[in-house]
Amino acid sequence: MSILSGKNILLGITGGIAAYKTASLVRLFVKSGAHVKVVMTPSSKDFITPLTLSTLSKNPVYSSFTDESDDNAVWNSHVDLGLWADLFVVAPATANTMSKMANGVCDNLLLATYLSAKCPIYYAPAMDLDMYKHPSTIKSFEKLNAFGHVMIPATSGELASGLVGEGRMAEPEDIVCFLEQDILNKLPLKDKTVLITAGPTYEAIDPVRFIGNHSSGKMGFEIAKVAANLGAQVVLVSGPTHESLNHALVTVVPVVSAQNMYDEVHKYFEACDIAILSAAVADFTPKEVAVQKIKKASDTLIIELSKTKDILASLGAIKTKQYLVGFALETNNELKHAKEKLKKKNLNLIVLNSLNDKGAGFKTDTNKVTFIDDQEVVTAHQLKSKTEVASDLLNKIMLEINA
Repeated sequence: MSILSGKNILLGITGGIAAYKTASLVRLFVKSGAHVKVVMTPSSKDFITPLTLSTLSKNPVYSSFTDESDDNAVWNSHVDLGLWADLFVVAPATANTMSKMANGVCDNLLLATYLSAKCPIYYAPAMDLDMYKHPSTIKSFEKLNAFGHVMIPATSGELASGLVGEGRMAEPEDIVCFLEQDILNKLPLKDKTVLITAGPTYEAIDPVRFIGNHSSGKMGFEIAKVAANLGAQVVLVSGPTHESLNHALVTVVPVVSAQNMYDEVHKYFEACDIAILSAAVADFTPKEVAVQKIKKASDTLIIELSKTKDILASLGAIKTKQYLVGFALETNNELKHAKEKLKKKNLNLIVLNSLNDKGAGFKTDTNKVTFIDDQEVVTAHQLKSKTEVASDLLNKIMLEINA
């Protein structure tokens, strides 16, 4: 999954020959998982049709302040478009439009939207060589960059005039790559490695049966997704689950048993910066695993169990630079037991949730948690979606590690 997945991208298309490339650009944005809307200058429609872009983006295309339909004027709000966008990409950005952007000229819907936008602005210049080198164009570049906008540099090549030189708009694939890298470089967990465990473990009784629990892995997978969207390289060690995650920054390591999880977690722990152990690991495992399926020879079956290795405690004993987070799912004396676990296992933070809270625990899309840090500061949260809980947790961790 691209870092652009789920983002609202507003593509502004201006009147240059490079506008024909925007069909591919829209397709790549959609393929990356982004939501795309297009706003065009009137002259850009001479180079590519709104129908093409509407079909590819799966959204209406905007080019004027009103749409005339059955004698009823429909207002296209530049304010709403500007507020909708997470990113505003002007491509191609002609010398004419860049000059207007730099000087606050507002004579079409695209420029009005630009002046209303609160999101990061990217622009991909496209023009002939002499125009690209002209002092007025260079002045526009300087002004736009001073506004905090980001230029997607033009490349050198054959231009529409037949000249060869700088001024050719970056190729659609390169624009997408540039955006992904620029966003990633600005994310707060860039260059951090986060190790996460998720899901249950299955402890084999025989080749058919196992001891397990009701963990779905939803919480751990949401934490992994949020961490990756904040720029972290994520290693997600997951027990058996129906959850899946396809993200360029996430490596999923599937395991089955508590021993499998112990081995994999220790393999990655030394190199990580943050470890969040949200998996529901079995505390006990059968002492002997039958080679063949156990038959129903009697009315009772006695299985001798032995303790599994305590993964969280083992990490707490060897941690150096790592920020270590554990989860505590309790049914009674919740706060007392969570604080004991925090100290005993040498954690930086523990996330407490209770099966007594409606909407919390296994197999739900919501959770109600309380954070307890190593100073025993308790922060209780209301019932939220697991995505929101994951965001709260990562925000708490970032405040702690940056303090």
